[in-house]
Formats: sequence, C-alpha cells, structure tokens
Amino acid sequence: MAAPQPNEPLPSTVTKKKRKAKLKPHSTKTPSSTTYTIRSLPYTYIHLNLLTTPPSASSTTVDALTARTYLTSALQQFLGMTGTAIPVDFLKIEGRDVWVRVPREDGKAVVEAVTGWVGGSEAAGVAWRVKGKGEWLGGIAKGDGMELFED
Repeated sequence: MAAPQPNEPLPSTVTKKKRKAKLKPHSTKTPSSTTYTIRSLPYTYIHLNLLTTPPSASSTTVDALTARTYLTSALQQFLGMTGTAIPVDFLKIEGRDVWVRVPREDGKAVVEAVTGWVGGSEAAGVAWRVKGKGEWLGGIAKGDGMELFED
C-alpha cells in the first residue's frame, strides 16, 4: 500500500459533505394574530343621575361641588369614615348626569351607597340613580365614550 499524500484524506476517515438548507416556499397563510387578555381592570365607571323632589326642582343642574358633597355624604352614611376615603374621580358633569371613576374593588360599595342614600331636607329631597356601571367607559357612555371629553 502506498503512503497517503499530504493533501489526501486517510482511507479510514469518512468525509461528510455539507448540505445546503432547502428554502421553503413562502407560506400563503395569513400572519398569526396576537391576542391579549386583560384579567382585571383597575377602575369601575359609574354613570349617575341626580333626582330631586319635588319634580319642579328637577330643571336645575348639578355642579361639581354639590355632586362631590352628595356623593361623599352617601359614602359616609353607608360606610362611615372608610367610605369617605374611597377615591372618586369626576370625569364629567352634564346637567344632572355625573360620570365618576372609582377603584374596581370599591365599585360595588359605591353603587350600594348611592342607591340607598336620600339627602336633602323635608321640603326637598335628593337622591342618586345609577344609570350605568361597568369596567369600560365606553360601555356606560352613549357611543364610543369620546363625547365625555368634548366640550
């Protein structure tokens, strides 16, 4: 047997050829979509309407200070000092309608407080009516909710 040349592989050595990767044809599938799930939203939105008696007084509108006073009174009557500590954000006040935002875990307590509250004097009483409650602002507002932020 002849001695192997310096550039020749040894007879017992197996040489492997590198394979070229086959290109896959472009897929005709649509790109996959990504979905997100929101487990718990941080806020509850409530749409309130102020009712007054006698009905002739119903033509008046409510201002921000009066709305806060009535809402704080309802929360204090129902939950005591704990109720007054609930943060309430007034989003919009229009006529006798008020849109508020409260933390999600306090939403049920706020609704229970305002529905059971009657304020005012013997001559004229006031109360809140809940027109809507939800975790999405658009769900309680008419339309898409953007009119809440328009002047």
